[in-house]
Amino acid sequence: MGRLVVLGEAVKVDGYALAGATTIAVGDPESINRSWSELPPDTSLVVLSPAAASALGSRVLERDGVLTVTMPS
Repeated sequence: MGRLVVLGEAVKVDGYALAGATTIAVGDPESINRSWSELPPDTSLVVLSPAAASALGSRVLERDGVLTVTMPS
């Protein structure tokens, strides 16, 4: 089974750790893009905060085998 990663601002992602997700708390676009590039190799699902989704744009389509979803605003 692959890893679930939640990427975005700490206030939006920290609670997901209680469910066993790997959380990456970042806020600025540069950190978001760097974190996206450094996702663990066993990642299969990434939940993005709206700000993270906006910062990544079409880059979310670059990773084969990784499903991405965006949290509601």
